[in-house]
Amino acid sequence: MDVSNLQDLAVAGLQTLGKAGMGLVGVLLAPGSAMSLTSLLAAGLVGGLFLLLRRGPGKRPTPLKVLVRALLPRRFWKSRSGRTDIGFALFNILIFGLLFGWAIASQAVVSGWLVEGLTALFGRGPGSLIGPVGALCVGTVLLFLTGELAYWLHHFLCHRVGWLWEFHKVHHSAEHLSPLTNLRVHPIEGVLFANMLAVMMGTMSALLTWTLGEPKVLLTVWDRNVIALAGLYLVQHLQHSHLWITFPGPFGKIFYSPAHHQIHHSTNPAHFGSNLGSLTTLWDWLFGTLRTPERENMRLVFGLEPGESKHDTVLEGMILPVARAARSLRPARPLEAAE
Repeated sequence: MDVSNLQDLAVAGLQTLGKAGMGLVGVLLAPGSAMSLTSLLAAGLVGGLFLLLRRGPGKRPTPLKVLVRALLPRRFWKSRSGRTDIGFALFNILIFGLLFGWAIASQAVVSGWLVEGLTALFGRGPGSLIGPVGALCVGTVLLFLTGELAYWLHHFLCHRVGWLWEFHKVHHSAEHLSPLTNLRVHPIEGVLFANMLAVMMGTMSALLTWTLGEPKVLLTVWDRNVIALAGLYLVQHLQHSHLWITFPGPFGKIFYSPAHHQIHHSTNPAHFGSNLGSLTTLWDWLFGTLRTPERENMRLVFGLEPGESKHDTVLEGMILPVARAARSLRPARPLEAAE
């Protein structure tokens, strides 16, 4: 290898590191990012408020140091499960987009193709009788529900299809839940979900655009559906946490509380395959997979069944699912004919 090749490799390596660094900056600083510092801070404020209100009136003030320790117990980064969460988070933030971005369909491209196809087949759509504001409201709600349906469907398949479960086990192998557990996802599962989401969201976006005749059918803030953004800042990070938070009254029947999702991670066989949604309970309620949490802490245990690989390292969590998924897809060997 000559000097010019070494120089090319060095430049390429620096460019890759630069892209990874910018990716990390974007994820942490973009307010609409799923792991932005602002949304994590909002989750901390909501969680801290919950802890303070749970103490009730008349108690001594809680020192800030104690409150921070209650929100961020040391097991988040000192336990083996916590360290694996950190490893997967770094991989998925820094490397996933560089390696797998090409394999993910574009929602905008899918929507554009379908709008062109619908127009070519049926001409212009019927047009909107509700105006641009009505189109924004209807479109925002329907696109939110479509995204929730895509999440539920993908999640359902991951719990029902053997080879998909091998990849999804990585997420369920977490024995302590923290906001970083949300990124404890095998890249193959991430690619599959991103493509399903792009196709379903692109299809709904095209139907809305063609039917309503409006160029804009989604209200966004920081490039995120406003409903999904509110869920991110108020509750989504806390779904992977140790805080047993339930929602009172009708809110607990419509929206997922952190306790809902903690039931989903429970090792109790009675909880397997339940609460598969993200923010709304609608699809779980319709398809019979909803399990409502009790108001008092159910003292759940998280992780996989005894005997299952715990995916204690990032390397193990990357390689073992591929091998086991391939093994589960391999045709069974026919029995040899009796002589």
